[in-house]
Amino acid sequence: MYSTVRVRDLKEREEDVYTLVYPRDAKLAEGKISILAPIGTALLGYRVGDIVRWEVPGGPTRLKIEEMIYKPNGADLQLA
Repeated sequence: MYSTVRVRDLKEREEDVYTLVYPRDAKLAEGKISILAPIGTALLGYRVGDIVRWEVPGGPTRLKIEEMIYKPNGADLQLA
């Protein structure tokens, strides 16, 4: 929990920074997304360099994990 990651949308070429949080702490305007939100769930278990396929109403989106900015519980680069 509370891992912070920088991702790039491979279609739109935009980057975003997200922190995975418990549902009660989610604030999208601050980049805090719930682990139970579709994108939060999609990111779990991936590592820097991985491409995450995420289904949205407009069709599939592909996000590349560019950087692990912060991981509170160790040096492993996997999101958990």
